[in-house]
Amino acid sequence: MQHIHIIGIAGTFMGGIAAIAKEAGYKVTGCDAKIYPPMSTQLEALGIDVIEGFEPEQLDQFPADVYVIGNVAKRGMPVIEAILNRGLPYISGPQWLAENVLHKLWVLAVAGTHGKTTTSSMLAWILEDAGLAPGFLIGGVPENFSVSARLPQISQQDGFKTPQGIQQASFSERSPFFVIEADEYDTAFFDKRSKFVHYRPRTAVLNNLEYDHADIFPDLAAIERQFHHLVRTVPGEGLVVSNATQPALDSVLEQGVWTPVEVFGAAPGWQVANVTAEGVFDVVLAGETVGHVDWALMGEHNRMNALAAIAAARHVGVSIEAACSALSRFANVKRRMEVKGVAAGVTVYDDFAHHPTAITTTVAGLRGKVGTARILAVLEPRSNTMKLGTMKAALPESLQDADAVFCYSGGVNWDVAEAMQPLGAKVQVESDLAVLVQDIVAAAQAGDHILVMSNGGFGGIHQLLLDALNQQAH
Repeated sequence: MQHIHIIGIAGTFMGGIAAIAKEAGYKVTGCDAKIYPPMSTQLEALGIDVIEGFEPEQLDQFPADVYVIGNVAKRGMPVIEAILNRGLPYISGPQWLAENVLHKLWVLAVAGTHGKTTTSSMLAWILEDAGLAPGFLIGGVPENFSVSARLPQISQQDGFKTPQGIQQASFSERSPFFVIEADEYDTAFFDKRSKFVHYRPRTAVLNNLEYDHADIFPDLAAIERQFHHLVRTVPGEGLVVSNATQPALDSVLEQGVWTPVEVFGAAPGWQVANVTAEGVFDVVLAGETVGHVDWALMGEHNRMNALAAIAAARHVGVSIEAACSALSRFANVKRRMEVKGVAAGVTVYDDFAHHPTAITTTVAGLRGKVGTARILAVLEPRSNTMKLGTMKAALPESLQDADAVFCYSGGVNWDVAEAMQPLGAKVQVESDLAVLVQDIVAAAQAGDHILVMSNGGFGGIHQLLLDALNQQAH
C-alpha cells in the first residue's frame, strides 16, 4: 500500500485529496496548522491520522512514499525545508490528482471568482440524480452527499457514449465522470500556475471573473491570463460554458478559444424567466422555455449557478428536464447560508462569503428570504485579499442592505473602523472576539437573523452567539 503524507491536509481541497486517496486504497496521513469543521470532522470519520503543526519530526513518524504539498506550505516551514534537504519525493496536490485520478476521466471543471463550490455541488448532484455516479472534489461539503470528495462510483446508467480513452482502466466499472471545483489560486510554492491548469477538463464552466487574490495576482489581467490557460486545455470536442454578463470572461475568450462555447445570463444563451417571490424560475434557451426549477434557494447568483450546471450536465447527456428536476432536490452546501441554530427567537447563519461581491449577494439572498426582518451582519475580513485591505473600500456598500453590521478587526493591519465609516451608526468594529459577541447579543432581538460571514472558523463565534443568546433568555 502506497503511503502519501499531505502537508496542509485540513484545507478543503487537500482534505478532498485525502478522502479520494483513502478511497483509492492509499495509506493517508497529514499535517496542518489548525483544523476545524467541516474538514476536521471528515478527516476523523475517514480515520486519517493528522498532526498539528509543520515540524520536521513528522517525516520520521510518517515516512511516506511521496509528500503531497498544499499551497499553504511555504519555504522556511521546518517540514518543507527538511523534505528538500533530505531529497524526499514531493508533488503538488493538483498534480497528484491529475496523474493518479483525472487523466483518463471526463472532467467537468467549474471555475470563477464566486459560486464555484455551489455550482460544482449542483452539477455533481444533477449527475448523481441522473444515475451517473460521478466522482467529485468540491471546496465545501454538499448537503446532498455529506462529503466534499469521492472517486467515481458504480454508474446506474448504461448507454452513455464517452470518447475513446476517457475511462481509466483501474476504475473500469465506475462512472467516467468527475466534477471538480477549479480554483485559480496558485498550485504550490514550487508551481505558481493556477491549480486548474492541471485538470484538463472536457467540460469547463467559467462562472464569473473579478479581481481577487491580491496576494498573488497584481491585477485582473493576470487572472484573465490564467483563465485563458485553462481554456487552452479544453479539447475541440469539449464545451466551454461561460457567463455572458462578465466582461472579463469576454476578454478571456477573445484571446482565443478552440472549443464550442455556450453562454448563460444573456440571449441567445441560457437565461432565467418568470422568477417568483419564492425563487422558483423557468429556464430559457435560445428564446424558448425549456425547463422549470422549483426550489427554495434565493438570489440571482444561485439562478446563474443553476444555469451553468444545467448546461454542463447536458453536455454529458443529462436532459434539461432531468437537470431541473434534480435541482428541486438540491440541498445546498455547508457554510452557504447554513442555519447553525435558533436561540431566543434569533436565527444564526454561517456563510463562506468573504469578497465584497459575494457579501452583497449573500446579504441580498437572505433579505429575499426574510423580507423586512432585521439582518445583523457579522464579518471577519480573513481572506488574504481582505487582510491586505485591497477590497476595503467596497465593503461598506456590500453590507448596506443589513440593518446592523458587526466587524471583527483582529488579524488585519488596516483601520477597519475608518473603512467602515460610510455605514455610520449601524456599524460596530471590535478587535476582541468576546466583546464582539457581547455587542451582537446585546443588539439582537427575537425575530432577528444573524448572518456570520468568514472563510475560516471565526473562533467558533456561531456557537458562542447561540450559547450567549440562550443564557440571556434564561
